[in-house]
Amino acid sequence: MRKTIGIPRGMYYHDYHPMWTKYFNNLDGKVVFSPKTNKDILNLGVSKCVDEACLPVKIFHGHVEYLKDKVDYIFIPKFISICKREYCCPKLLGLPDMVKHSIEELPIVIEPEINLRKVNSLRNAVINTGRIFTRNHFKIANAYMESMEFQKYYKSLLSLGIIPTEDHQNTHTKDIKILVLGHSYNVYDEFINMNIFNKLIENHVNIITADMVSADDINYYSNMLPKRIFWTDGKKIIGAAYSLLEKNSIDGIIYLSAFGCGLDSVLVDLIQRKATSKGVPFLLMTMDEQTGEAGFNTRLEAFLDMMEWRNKNEDYISSIW
Repeated sequence: MRKTIGIPRGMYYHDYHPMWTKYFNNLDGKVVFSPKTNKDILNLGVSKCVDEACLPVKIFHGHVEYLKDKVDYIFIPKFISICKREYCCPKLLGLPDMVKHSIEELPIVIEPEINLRKVNSLRNAVINTGRIFTRNHFKIANAYMESMEFQKYYKSLLSLGIIPTEDHQNTHTKDIKILVLGHSYNVYDEFINMNIFNKLIENHVNIITADMVSADDINYYSNMLPKRIFWTDGKKIIGAAYSLLEKNSIDGIIYLSAFGCGLDSVLVDLIQRKATSKGVPFLLMTMDEQTGEAGFNTRLEAFLDMMEWRNKNEDYISSIW
């Protein structure tokens, strides 16, 4: 009988789920995803997670709670460093331990450590995870190589602006270009982001994300800061924003942030200042478990209206909302 592996649909799921799915399927495992984030998942997470955690972490706990009685294993990798000389967000470093402490009666948790600051860390994570399903090292290596190729294809779609939403695709029907910024688990989760992609598309906005900016541009423009950013996500967000602002490639920025995010408290200020200096409208949307969609929609509609008015009366309307 095939072993079932539960993958919570939260946090880095939005970056790596094609790779994980391909890897486990190639090892004859059966991947089971939790459903898309919804109110029930959020309530489960709030009931299991500490109050001080940010919204994405609470939601992740809800996905784990949903899966725990339905699978043989739950996959929660410990992301420490995915680029040399850089670190991931602290909440990703401790996520497996936090979940195991907060949720009772869990199945076996598969928690490989991904730390590129250590030699052979990725190799050891791949092999040790694969050994749960087979002792055939060739099969494990082959499963990993195929999963990496599948991941590259997925990233290429994101770089082309193929937004991972089922209902619509990005359509270029107007000249307004808006950069939607934030951590991937805020930007691509349709519950957290209040379905913002579809709302922008319905308003005929051209959507740009950080995934559509080349790695070379991200590295180059993030180095404009006097000190190096050692958070991988932070470097990507800053580099993408600075690149597009310096090239005058966008008409506005919407930053999606979770309340209490320590990284965002730094990143938002830097990007807002840069946007102000370039005269580019900037909107910060901060979400927590109490955020209502009606208020979100009102602010978004006002921002889009402001951009239209500003095109006609540019000298009289502020760029910061």
